[in-house]
Amino acid sequence: MLLNISRDFADKREEINELVGNPFTLEERQELKKTSFHELPVTAASIEIYNLLVLNEGQAQNHCNIEMRPKGVLISFRAAGETYSLVIPFFKLKIYKGRAEEYSFYKDQYFIKIHAGAGQTEVHSFIKKLRHYKADKALPRIEDQE
Repeated sequence: MLLNISRDFADKREEINELVGNPFTLEERQELKKTSFHELPVTAASIEIYNLLVLNEGQAQNHCNIEMRPKGVLISFRAAGETYSLVIPFFKLKIYKGRAEEYSFYKDQYFIKIHAGAGQTEVHSFIKKLRHYKADKALPRIEDQE
């Protein structure tokens, strides 16, 4: 779900927390070491997100932030002075490593692609941690039962 969180965030907080869980506590953040990454360059996006990003006149590059939550992720970006967030529960999240320096995050008809250069080991390790965390929190599959 794509939400404008600039206005009436208090009303949307409950809906966001229901979908992806409350933010991690301080102890959980220390245990996980890093639960968010900021200023990731956006290389491509679905039409709904792209139409918002083109409103950022004068910016050479659009950026987004990724925040891990217990049951999903929030991918947030600014557009025309407003803050938008793509709320993705883990069961809807698909992460692909397309080109050598690009990651794609999909949820239904929405997607956003970010640039992660070869020298940006922190970004690659964060995405790897996110993928492992998602796999650990996945619902049991038929193959898992004996």
